[in-house]
Amino acid sequence: MLQMLPILRSFVRAKSGRRMKACPRMPLLWVLVLCLCPSCGGKMKGLPKPASSGLPYEVLVVADPQVWESPAGRTLYKVLDADVPGLPQAEPSFHIMHAASQDFDAVLRLARNILVLDVDSAKHAQASSCCERDVYAASQMVVTVQAPDEASLATVVEKEAVSWARLFTQAERERRVDWLADNHSVQVERQVEEQFACKVWVPAELAFGKTGRDFFWASTRAVTEDRNFVIYTYPYTGTDVFTKARFIQKRDSVMRKNIPGARAGMYMMTDSLRTGVRLLAIGGDTLLEARGLWRVKGDFMGGPFVSHVRVDKAGGRVVVCEIFVYAPGRPKRNLTRLMEASLHTLRLADDADKEENKKQL
Repeated sequence: MLQMLPILRSFVRAKSGRRMKACPRMPLLWVLVLCLCPSCGGKMKGLPKPASSGLPYEVLVVADPQVWESPAGRTLYKVLDADVPGLPQAEPSFHIMHAASQDFDAVLRLARNILVLDVDSAKHAQASSCCERDVYAASQMVVTVQAPDEASLATVVEKEAVSWARLFTQAERERRVDWLADNHSVQVERQVEEQFACKVWVPAELAFGKTGRDFFWASTRAVTEDRNFVIYTYPYTGTDVFTKARFIQKRDSVMRKNIPGARAGMYMMTDSLRTGVRLLAIGGDTLLEARGLWRVKGDFMGGPFVSHVRVDKAGGRVVVCEIFVYAPGRPKRNLTRLMEASLHTLRLADDADKEENKKQL
């Protein structure tokens, strides 16, 4: 049995030079079971699957070196490495790891997000792709791309790579929402339900910050990586609530009143030039998503925020949920994205009969 231990140690290489990370270890028992049963290929019928491993927003690309360095591989890399919008510094969408096909062993198969590039003219007549959940482990997303040659691979990558990136992002959000189900602040949940007649899950670390008229703010109150959640409402007067101008005007007025700075004349405001909006559909209704930067007028504080604006038709009001982060000198991608998942847990009174999946309009 001890002779098997060297097999358990494996690492992957990131081609960018700035990303190189050892593959997170899995429970020893599961590794031994997988290694001793190669015929299973990681798919053990009748046995529970181990949990996927790795950190949020890591993607393992499995491809032979010549494929990974080909135009198709470079195109895929650029899509996965694209900067996350709405952050003050450039941060890539994913931490990209690479492993050759022959190195795709039992340990690596437990990665949470896997993208396989399989080029083989003997096996594949044409290029295609598919996505599967929980192939080798629980809570796992696997995208497999098959092609007879590099040219056809490049065509499908050019067409679908952005969709794959969105798929991995959605999978990470769903994992976080599942986590929030057991790790949310019951205190904040009750306060929001009592004050706004709706439900939302935020991480348990968030404590009460401030309650105002049609306004509530919860915060971790951390010095280095402060995470915040805000919800406020106002009367619905027309569809202009789904415009960038109206969103910023209302946000600035609410934040100036409820989140003042350290001294007189200081208050939170929106950096309008670095804020973007888009429309989403939720259960037949429209949702405005805004993401960008906030700053404190007259001070040097600032950071990223994400807001969701919805119309509560039954209540004749607009409901705005927002998360914002303050983490000077630190990476903000995961802090922002993990907090952003809380926005997707918002449930208004009439949401029970609505389809929960969101799609871009």
